[in-house]
Amino acid sequence: MQRGVPGEPLGHGSKLVPFLGDAQKDPAGKLVTTLMVNVVIADPLAVANELRPVLLRLARELRKETEQLGVTSRQVTLLWLIRLNPGLSLRELAAEEGISAPALSGHVDRLEKAGLLQRVRDENDRRRVGLALTDEGERLLKRVRARRTTWLADRLRGLDEDELAALERAIEPLGRLL
Repeated sequence: MQRGVPGEPLGHGSKLVPFLGDAQKDPAGKLVTTLMVNVVIADPLAVANELRPVLLRLARELRKETEQLGVTSRQVTLLWLIRLNPGLSLRELAAEEGISAPALSGHVDRLEKAGLLQRVRDENDRRRVGLALTDEGERLLKRVRARRTTWLADRLRGLDEDELAALERAIEPLGRLL
């Protein structure tokens, strides 16, 4: 737990702010008021400055785990999007990723040559070609997920119970940032 002088910065963009707790009577009948000094008011900019490099490093380490399987994080992202949206066209996938269809075409060609996805003609509109994962693509995504999860779980085991609980509580608010 951090300690500090009420109202003075703690060095990470937060400061302690005193407030009165509940007033109660002790056994002798005296009125006792508890002063609580552990309310932390966080500065979003300061938190962002500390959180950003940690998240970047975590992402980099997880990317390394992916690359150990012979694929890039970009390729895994594309496979994941196709898994979530079977039949997605190249143009739709490019729009989802915010890049041009010609720029994405090379990525898709490499994934197809590797046997991880296939182009499938739409039965109702033969002009439309969608993308679908192959069985090998599905297996690769499972291996990527397992490898990343194992890497992260190994590091989480090194934390104490309070640190792990703090991370668990942070999951939901971090998710709302996306």
